[in-house]
Amino acid sequence: MAADKAILERLEAVIAARRGADPASSYVAKLNAKGLDAILKKVGEEATETVIAAKSGDRAGLVHETADLWFHCLVLLGREGIAVAEVLAELEHREGRSGIEEKASRKEP
Repeated sequence: MAADKAILERLEAVIAARRGADPASSYVAKLNAKGLDAILKKVGEEATETVIAAKSGDRAGLVHETADLWFHCLVLLGREGIAVAEVLAELEHREGRSGIEEKASRKEP
């Protein structure tokens, strides 16, 4: 898992460094300059494309679209000031628990 965590942390650092760059020279800066709604739209688009690739049985497409989705989720997390480590800690917390048990443990709003 250390290698998996390392790539996410490196990507997180690159996204953070590019967030304040010139939007003409950086996709991340351009997306952030457009605001939260633009980032959310991209996350939604990539999620939809991931679903379509999965439904069509396109393995390579599913890998590609999942990478796009994860990237845009990292852009969103960075914008919201949420570190990759927080998400990894949540996943680690859930590890070994059934999804049914985990969902039941959530407090109702």
